[in-house]
Amino acid sequence: MMTDVILVPKVQHKISLEAEVIKPDEFAGKTIEEIKELPVYFGNTVQKLGDFFEVSGSAEENAENLRIVVEGDVSRVKRIGEGMTTGEILVKGDVDMYLGARMKGGRIVVEGSVDSFAGQQMRGGEIEIKGNAKDYLGGSYRGDWRGMRGGRIIVEGNAGKEVAEFMRGGEIIIKGNCDSFAGVHMKKGLVIIEGSVAERVGAEMVGGSIIVLGEMANLLPSFKIGEVVEGLKIDGREFPGKFRKYIGDFAEGPSVKGVIYKRL
Repeated sequence: MMTDVILVPKVQHKISLEAEVIKPDEFAGKTIEEIKELPVYFGNTVQKLGDFFEVSGSAEENAENLRIVVEGDVSRVKRIGEGMTTGEILVKGDVDMYLGARMKGGRIVVEGSVDSFAGQQMRGGEIEIKGNAKDYLGGSYRGDWRGMRGGRIIVEGNAGKEVAEFMRGGEIIIKGNCDSFAGVHMKKGLVIIEGSVAERVGAEMVGGSIIVLGEMANLLPSFKIGEVVEGLKIDGREFPGKFRKYIGDFAEGPSVKGVIYKRL
């Protein structure tokens, strides 16, 4: 049975709050007063979590049995769940950037939408987003080449640009539409786009699989057209219907193994 710690935002600020301490790993075994004292970063100052949130409930000794419930809009709070390894986080509102970045385990559910870089360099666990996600979902840090390596991200709405950028493993499911450059630099893993996808899907990918169930913009000329597949099965998932297979991106060399499946 989960034990809840409830956070209620006191006020919305124009400056984003950096609060990577909001995760079960940090709250477990602490009293409510100790949780209020945890450090957060506001501009160039170090302040206390309790300065920005009302905190109630009780923290479980074991982080695995702890759920953090954020009741309200935290669209100006970054890094919630960053690096978490276990437990649960439920956000009843929108969230700022870097949600679940470097996450290794546990589960995050967002009832609203998330800003860019959610699930950045994620290694395990699950993120479920009921609204939309902005750019670089499951991607890498800017200038790095290591994106998501494990776990699962599910977006009920739409996603922005460069989903699964430099992806190295795991699974991303977009139930709405997806903007340009989905799967850019992808090496391993699986991306499922149930809606439509914009131009340059799979650009510079060398491995992994992208499945598009809706419409797809013109594919890059560096992909080769493969056979039509009747009924698709990848990583234990089955997709009915006919799919055209595309292999690429051969702009990256002659031995690439990236595959895009487009339902016909």
